[in-house]
Amino acid sequence: MPAPPKKSPAPRHTFWSRFPLKTEHLWLNILLLFVPVAIVLDLVHASPLLIFIASALAIAPLASVLGESTGALASQLGPAAGGILSATMGNATEMIIAFFALQAGHINVVKASLSGSIIGNLLLVLGLSLIAGGLRNPVQRFSRTTSAMNSTTLMIAVAALVMPAVFNLTLFGTLQHHDINLQHLSLWTSGVLIALYLLNLLFVFRTHRASFAAPHPEEEGAPRTSRAQAIVSLGLATVLIAGMSEILVGQIAPVTKALGMTELFVGVIVVALVGNAAENSTAIIMARRNRMDISMSIATGASTQIALFVAPVLVFLSVAIGHPMTLVFNGFEIAAIVLSVVIVDMISSDGETNWFEGAQLLAVYAIVAVAFYFVPE
Repeated sequence: MPAPPKKSPAPRHTFWSRFPLKTEHLWLNILLLFVPVAIVLDLVHASPLLIFIASALAIAPLASVLGESTGALASQLGPAAGGILSATMGNATEMIIAFFALQAGHINVVKASLSGSIIGNLLLVLGLSLIAGGLRNPVQRFSRTTSAMNSTTLMIAVAALVMPAVFNLTLFGTLQHHDINLQHLSLWTSGVLIALYLLNLLFVFRTHRASFAAPHPEEEGAPRTSRAQAIVSLGLATVLIAGMSEILVGQIAPVTKALGMTELFVGVIVVALVGNAAENSTAIIMARRNRMDISMSIATGASTQIALFVAPVLVFLSVAIGHPMTLVFNGFEIAAIVLSVVIVDMISSDGETNWFEGAQLLAVYAIVAVAFYFVPE
Protein backbone atom coordinates (compact mmCIF):
# COMPACT_ATOMS: atom_id res chain seq x y z
CA MET A 1 0.00 0.00 0.00
CA PRO A 2 1.60 3.29 -1.03
CA ALA A 3 2.45 5.78 1.68
CA PRO A 4 0.21 8.83 1.85
CA PRO A 5 1.71 11.96 0.35
CA LYS A 6 3.47 14.22 2.78
CA LYS A 7 1.78 17.49 3.51
CA SER A 8 3.84 20.59 2.89
CA PRO A 9 4.68 22.34 6.14
CA ALA A 10 2.56 25.32 7.04
CA PRO A 11 4.27 28.64 6.46
CA ARG A 12 5.90 30.20 9.50
CA HIS A 13 4.41 33.59 10.23
CA THR A 14 6.70 36.06 11.90
CA PHE A 15 5.56 39.32 13.49
CA TRP A 16 6.48 41.36 10.43
CA SER A 17 4.85 38.86 8.05
CA ARG A 18 1.51 39.83 9.52
CA PHE A 19 1.83 43.29 8.10
CA PRO A 20 1.22 43.84 4.37
CA LEU A 21 4.82 43.81 3.13
CA LYS A 22 5.19 41.39 0.22
CA THR A 23 8.46 39.57 -0.41
CA GLU A 24 8.22 40.61 -4.07
CA HIS A 25 8.91 44.14 -2.87
CA LEU A 26 11.98 43.07 -0.88
CA TRP A 27 14.15 45.81 -2.35
CA LEU A 28 11.56 48.37 -1.31
CA ASN A 29 11.43 46.95 2.20
CA ILE A 30 15.22 47.22 2.50
CA LEU A 31 14.92 50.91 1.61
CA LEU A 32 12.95 51.41 4.84
CA LEU A 33 16.37 51.79 6.48
CA PHE A 34 16.54 55.23 4.88
CA VAL A 35 13.69 56.48 7.10
CA PRO A 36 15.90 56.83 10.22
CA VAL A 37 18.85 57.84 8.02
CA ALA A 38 16.88 60.77 6.58
CA ILE A 39 15.73 61.85 10.04
CA VAL A 40 19.29 61.78 11.43
CA LEU A 41 20.72 63.64 8.43
CA ASP A 42 18.05 66.33 8.79
CA LEU A 43 18.68 66.71 12.54
CA VAL A 44 22.45 67.15 12.09
CA HIS A 45 21.90 69.56 9.16
CA ALA A 46 23.87 67.47 6.67
CA SER A 47 24.26 68.28 3.00
CA PRO A 48 20.90 69.20 1.43
CA LEU A 49 21.61 66.78 -1.43
CA LEU A 50 22.19 63.87 0.98
CA ILE A 51 19.02 64.70 2.90
CA PHE A 52 17.04 64.96 -0.34
CA ILE A 53 18.29 61.59 -1.62
CA ALA A 54 17.74 59.82 1.72
CA SER A 55 14.19 61.16 2.15
CA ALA A 56 13.33 60.32 -1.47
CA LEU A 57 14.58 56.75 -1.02
CA ALA A 58 12.60 56.50 2.23
CA ILE A 59 9.31 57.57 0.64
CA ALA A 60 9.41 54.80 -1.99
CA PRO A 61 9.04 51.83 0.44
CA LEU A 62 6.59 53.77 2.62
CA ALA A 63 4.41 54.29 -0.45
CA SER A 64 4.54 50.53 -1.00
CA VAL A 65 3.46 49.88 2.60
CA LEU A 66 0.64 52.41 2.17
CA GLY A 67 -0.56 50.68 -1.00
CA GLU A 68 -0.38 47.18 0.47
CA SER A 69 -2.18 48.31 3.64
CA THR A 70 -4.89 49.97 1.60
CA GLY A 71 -5.31 46.81 -0.48
CA ALA A 72 -5.48 44.61 2.61
CA LEU A 73 -8.11 46.85 4.19
CA ALA A 74 -10.07 47.20 0.94
CA SER A 75 -10.29 43.41 0.55
CA GLN A 76 -12.26 43.26 3.79
CA LEU A 77 -14.69 46.08 3.01
CA GLY A 78 -16.45 44.50 0.04
CA PRO A 79 -15.97 45.21 -3.66
CA ALA A 80 -17.69 48.61 -3.79
CA ALA A 81 -16.32 50.20 -0.62
CA GLY A 82 -12.95 48.52 -1.07
CA GLY A 83 -12.66 49.69 -4.66
CA ILE A 84 -13.50 53.27 -3.72
CA LEU A 85 -10.95 53.17 -0.88
CA SER A 86 -8.24 51.85 -3.19
CA ALA A 87 -9.07 54.43 -5.85
CA THR A 88 -9.05 57.29 -3.34
CA MET A 89 -5.84 56.25 -1.57
CA GLY A 90 -4.07 55.20 -4.75
CA ASN A 91 -2.28 58.53 -5.04
CA ALA A 92 -2.05 59.42 -1.35
CA THR A 93 1.74 59.73 -1.52
CA GLU A 94 1.62 62.31 -4.31
CA MET A 95 -1.09 64.19 -2.43
CA ILE A 96 0.97 64.35 0.77
CA ILE A 97 4.13 65.50 -1.02
CA ALA A 98 2.13 68.11 -2.93
CA PHE A 99 0.51 69.41 0.28
CA PHE A 100 3.86 70.17 1.91
CA ALA A 101 5.18 71.64 -1.33
CA LEU A 102 2.16 73.96 -1.49
CA GLN A 103 2.69 74.99 2.12
CA ALA A 104 6.28 75.89 1.27
CA GLY A 105 5.13 77.92 -1.73
CA HIS A 106 6.57 75.58 -4.40
CA ILE A 107 3.52 75.88 -6.65
CA ASN A 108 5.49 75.26 -9.85
CA VAL A 109 6.96 72.08 -8.36
CA VAL A 110 3.47 70.83 -7.46
CA LYS A 111 2.10 71.42 -10.94
CA ALA A 112 5.20 69.89 -12.50
CA SER A 113 4.89 66.80 -10.28
CA LEU A 114 1.26 66.38 -11.35
CA SER A 115 2.09 66.52 -15.05
CA GLY A 116 5.17 64.38 -14.41
CA SER A 117 3.06 61.71 -12.67
CA ILE A 118 0.67 61.53 -15.63
CA ILE A 119 3.54 61.36 -18.13
CA GLY A 120 5.59 58.94 -16.03
CA ASN A 121 2.73 56.49 -15.47
CA LEU A 122 1.83 56.41 -19.15
CA LEU A 123 5.33 56.28 -20.62
CA LEU A 124 7.81 55.07 -18.01
CA VAL A 125 5.70 52.71 -15.87
CA LEU A 126 3.81 51.22 -18.79
CA GLY A 127 6.94 51.07 -20.93
CA LEU A 128 8.90 49.13 -18.29
CA SER A 129 5.90 46.85 -17.77
CA LEU A 130 5.59 46.03 -21.46
CA ILE A 131 9.29 45.21 -21.68
CA ALA A 132 9.26 43.11 -18.49
CA GLY A 133 6.21 41.15 -19.61
CA GLY A 134 7.16 41.02 -23.28
CA LEU A 135 10.52 39.39 -22.62
CA ARG A 136 8.66 36.44 -21.08
CA ASN A 137 5.60 36.43 -23.34
CA PRO A 138 5.84 37.31 -27.05
CA VAL A 139 2.32 38.78 -27.05
CA GLN A 140 0.27 39.93 -24.05
CA ARG A 141 -3.44 40.67 -24.24
CA PHE A 142 -5.76 42.84 -22.15
CA SER A 143 -9.29 44.20 -22.13
CA ARG A 144 -9.83 46.72 -24.91
CA THR A 145 -13.01 47.95 -23.18
CA THR A 146 -11.22 49.06 -20.02
CA SER A 147 -8.33 50.53 -21.98
CA ALA A 148 -10.67 52.49 -24.26
CA MET A 149 -12.61 53.92 -21.31
CA ASN A 150 -9.40 55.03 -19.55
CA SER A 151 -8.09 56.61 -22.75
CA THR A 152 -11.33 58.52 -23.30
CA THR A 153 -11.42 59.73 -19.69
CA LEU A 154 -7.80 60.83 -19.90
CA MET A 155 -8.46 62.75 -23.12
CA ILE A 156 -11.34 64.59 -21.42
CA ALA A 157 -9.01 65.44 -18.54
CA VAL A 158 -6.43 66.70 -21.03
CA ALA A 159 -9.07 68.98 -22.55
CA ALA A 160 -9.78 70.33 -19.07
CA LEU A 161 -6.08 71.05 -18.57
CA VAL A 162 -5.70 72.67 -21.99
CA MET A 163 -8.59 75.17 -21.64
CA PRO A 164 -7.11 77.20 -18.75
CA ALA A 165 -3.78 77.38 -20.64
CA VAL A 166 -5.56 78.59 -23.79
CA PHE A 167 -7.54 81.10 -21.71
CA ASN A 168 -4.33 82.43 -20.20
CA LEU A 169 -2.55 82.59 -23.55
CA THR A 170 -5.28 84.30 -25.56
CA LEU A 171 -6.68 86.70 -22.95
CA PHE A 172 -3.56 87.60 -20.98
CA GLY A 173 -3.47 91.36 -20.43
CA THR A 174 -6.88 91.97 -21.99
CA LEU A 175 -9.03 91.42 -18.89
CA GLN A 176 -9.07 93.75 -15.92
CA HIS A 177 -9.09 90.97 -13.34
CA HIS A 178 -7.29 88.30 -15.34
CA ASP A 179 -5.77 86.43 -12.37
CA ILE A 180 -9.09 86.29 -10.53
CA ASN A 181 -10.92 85.03 -13.61
CA LEU A 182 -8.21 82.42 -14.17
CA GLN A 183 -8.53 81.22 -10.57
CA HIS A 184 -12.32 80.99 -10.89
CA LEU A 185 -11.95 79.05 -14.16
CA SER A 186 -9.58 76.62 -12.45
CA LEU A 187 -11.98 76.14 -9.51
CA TRP A 188 -14.97 75.51 -11.77
CA THR A 189 -12.97 73.14 -13.97
CA SER A 190 -11.73 71.31 -10.88
CA GLY A 191 -15.29 70.92 -9.65
CA VAL A 192 -16.35 69.37 -12.96
CA LEU A 193 -13.38 66.97 -12.93
CA ILE A 194 -14.12 65.83 -9.37
CA ALA A 195 -17.77 65.24 -10.34
CA LEU A 196 -16.62 63.18 -13.33
CA TYR A 197 -14.29 61.20 -11.06
CA LEU A 198 -17.15 60.38 -8.69
CA LEU A 199 -19.30 59.29 -11.65
CA ASN A 200 -16.39 57.13 -12.82
CA LEU A 201 -16.31 55.41 -9.40
CA LEU A 202 -20.06 54.87 -9.58
CA PHE A 203 -19.74 53.40 -13.08
CA VAL A 204 -16.83 51.06 -12.29
CA PHE A 205 -17.75 49.91 -8.78
CA ARG A 206 -21.54 49.99 -8.94
CA THR A 207 -23.53 50.07 -12.15
CA HIS A 208 -21.00 48.18 -14.35
CA ARG A 209 -19.01 46.37 -11.70
CA ALA A 210 -19.20 43.01 -13.48
CA SER A 211 -17.55 44.44 -16.61
CA PHE A 212 -14.49 45.62 -14.69
CA ALA A 213 -14.15 42.87 -12.09
CA ALA A 214 -10.77 41.17 -12.18
CA PRO A 215 -9.76 38.08 -10.24
CA HIS A 216 -7.28 38.70 -7.43
CA PRO A 217 -6.37 35.28 -6.11
CA GLU A 218 -4.52 35.27 -2.81
CA GLU A 219 -0.99 33.93 -2.85
CA GLU A 220 -0.60 30.44 -1.50
CA GLY A 221 0.65 30.50 2.06
CA ALA A 222 0.34 34.27 2.36
CA PRO A 223 -0.77 35.36 5.83
CA ARG A 224 -4.05 37.21 5.94
CA THR A 225 -3.75 40.68 7.41
CA SER A 226 -6.42 41.59 9.95
CA ARG A 227 -8.35 44.85 9.70
CA ALA A 228 -6.64 46.22 12.83
CA GLN A 229 -3.18 45.43 11.48
CA ALA A 230 -4.00 47.02 8.13
CA ILE A 231 -5.29 50.18 9.82
CA VAL A 232 -2.21 50.44 12.06
CA SER A 233 0.12 49.90 9.10
CA LEU A 234 -1.83 52.42 7.02
CA GLY A 235 -1.67 55.03 9.77
CA LEU A 236 2.06 54.57 10.44
CA ALA A 237 2.87 54.73 6.72
CA THR A 238 0.84 57.93 6.30
CA VAL A 239 2.53 59.64 9.25
CA LEU A 240 6.02 58.64 8.11
CA ILE A 241 5.32 59.70 4.52
CA ALA A 242 4.18 63.09 5.83
CA GLY A 243 7.41 63.46 7.81
CA MET A 244 9.64 62.37 4.92
CA SER A 245 7.73 64.64 2.50
CA GLU A 246 8.27 67.66 4.74
CA ILE A 247 12.00 66.89 4.88
CA LEU A 248 12.13 66.33 1.09
CA VAL A 249 10.32 69.56 0.24
CA GLY A 250 12.57 71.54 2.57
CA GLN A 251 15.59 70.60 0.44
CA ILE A 252 14.13 71.41 -3.00
CA ALA A 253 15.41 74.99 -3.16
CA PRO A 254 19.05 74.32 -2.14
CA VAL A 255 19.26 71.12 -4.21
CA THR A 256 17.96 72.71 -7.41
CA LYS A 257 20.38 75.61 -6.93
CA ALA A 258 23.35 73.34 -6.19
CA LEU A 259 22.72 71.01 -9.15
CA GLY A 260 21.72 73.73 -11.59
CA MET A 261 18.34 72.10 -12.21
CA THR A 262 15.04 73.92 -12.64
CA GLU A 263 12.04 73.37 -10.38
CA LEU A 264 10.18 72.21 -13.50
CA PHE A 265 12.63 69.33 -14.10
CA VAL A 266 12.73 68.38 -10.41
CA GLY A 267 8.94 68.28 -10.26
CA VAL A 268 8.30 66.50 -13.57
CA ILE A 269 11.03 63.86 -13.25
CA VAL A 270 12.41 63.54 -9.70
CA VAL A 271 9.40 64.20 -7.43
CA ALA A 272 7.05 62.32 -9.76
CA LEU A 273 9.33 59.26 -9.73
CA VAL A 274 9.51 59.30 -5.92
CA GLY A 275 5.73 59.29 -5.54
CA ASN A 276 5.19 56.56 -8.13
CA ALA A 277 7.93 54.11 -7.13
CA ALA A 278 5.57 51.60 -5.48
CA GLU A 279 3.15 51.65 -8.43
CA ASN A 280 6.09 51.13 -10.80
CA SER A 281 7.13 47.91 -9.11
CA THR A 282 3.58 46.54 -8.85
CA ALA A 283 2.82 47.16 -12.52
CA ILE A 284 6.07 45.48 -13.59
CA ILE A 285 5.44 42.45 -11.35
CA MET A 286 1.93 42.00 -12.77
CA ALA A 287 3.25 42.27 -16.34
CA ARG A 288 5.90 39.61 -15.67
CA ARG A 289 3.10 37.32 -14.45
CA ASN A 290 1.33 37.87 -17.77
CA ARG A 291 -1.48 39.79 -16.06
CA MET A 292 -1.35 42.73 -18.41
CA ASP A 293 -4.94 43.76 -17.62
CA ILE A 294 -3.88 44.67 -14.09
CA SER A 295 -0.61 46.25 -15.20
CA MET A 296 -2.36 48.39 -17.79
CA SER A 297 -5.03 49.42 -15.26
CA ILE A 298 -2.36 50.47 -12.76
CA ALA A 299 -0.56 52.70 -15.26
CA THR A 300 -3.54 54.31 -16.97
CA GLY A 301 -5.73 54.31 -13.85
CA ALA A 302 -3.10 56.15 -11.81
CA SER A 303 -2.85 58.86 -14.48
CA THR A 304 -6.63 59.16 -14.56
CA GLN A 305 -6.74 59.62 -10.77
CA ILE A 306 -4.06 62.32 -10.95
CA ALA A 307 -5.96 64.25 -13.64
CA LEU A 308 -9.50 63.82 -12.31
CA PHE A 309 -8.97 63.78 -8.54
CA VAL A 310 -5.55 64.78 -7.22
CA ALA A 311 -5.01 67.91 -9.33
CA PRO A 312 -8.55 69.32 -8.77
CA VAL A 313 -8.42 68.63 -5.02
CA LEU A 314 -5.07 70.40 -4.78
CA VAL A 315 -6.56 73.45 -6.52
CA PHE A 316 -9.20 73.76 -3.79
CA LEU A 317 -6.67 72.91 -1.07
CA SER A 318 -4.24 75.55 -2.31
CA VAL A 319 -6.89 78.25 -1.91
CA ALA A 320 -7.63 77.06 1.64
CA ILE A 321 -3.97 77.25 2.76
CA GLY A 322 -3.33 80.64 1.15
CA HIS A 323 -1.17 79.60 -1.83
CA PRO A 324 -3.71 79.50 -4.69
CA MET A 325 -2.78 77.27 -7.62
CA THR A 326 -4.38 77.32 -11.05
CA LEU A 327 -4.66 74.58 -13.65
CA VAL A 328 -2.47 76.54 -16.06
CA PHE A 329 0.40 74.30 -17.18
CA ASN A 330 3.15 75.47 -19.51
CA GLY A 331 3.32 74.48 -23.15
CA PHE A 332 5.90 71.73 -22.65
CA GLU A 333 3.78 70.04 -19.98
CA ILE A 334 0.61 70.22 -22.06
CA ALA A 335 2.37 68.91 -25.17
CA ALA A 336 3.99 66.04 -23.25
CA ILE A 337 0.68 65.02 -21.63
CA VAL A 338 -1.21 65.11 -24.93
CA LEU A 339 1.50 63.10 -26.71
CA SER A 340 1.59 60.55 -23.89
CA VAL A 341 -2.18 59.98 -23.99
CA VAL A 342 -2.27 59.75 -27.80
CA ILE A 343 0.69 57.34 -28.04
CA VAL A 344 -0.63 55.04 -25.30
CA ASP A 345 -4.04 55.02 -27.00
CA MET A 346 -2.41 54.03 -30.30
CA ILE A 347 -0.41 51.22 -28.67
CA SER A 348 -3.34 49.83 -26.68
CA SER A 349 -6.01 50.11 -29.38
CA ASP A 350 -5.53 46.53 -30.62
CA GLY A 351 -5.67 44.96 -27.13
CA GLU A 352 -2.19 43.45 -27.55
CA THR A 353 1.31 44.49 -26.48
CA ASN A 354 4.91 43.35 -26.94
CA TRP A 355 8.33 44.37 -25.64
CA PHE A 356 9.13 46.63 -28.61
CA GLU A 357 6.09 48.81 -27.86
CA GLY A 358 7.49 49.18 -24.34
CA ALA A 359 10.82 50.30 -25.80
CA GLN A 360 8.96 52.88 -27.90
CA LEU A 361 7.28 54.31 -24.80
CA LEU A 362 10.61 54.52 -22.96
CA ALA A 363 12.16 56.31 -25.95
CA VAL A 364 9.42 58.95 -25.86
CA TYR A 365 9.88 59.34 -22.07
CA ALA A 366 13.64 59.85 -22.52
CA ILE A 367 13.03 62.53 -25.17
CA VAL A 368 10.52 64.28 -22.90
CA ALA A 369 12.91 64.14 -19.90
CA VAL A 370 15.78 65.65 -21.91
CA ALA A 371 13.47 68.41 -23.16
CA PHE A 372 12.39 69.29 -19.63
CA TYR A 373 16.02 69.34 -18.47
CA PHE A 374 16.91 72.06 -20.97
CA VAL A 375 13.75 74.14 -20.47
CA PRO A 376 14.78 77.36 -18.67
CA GLU A 377 12.95 78.73 -15.66
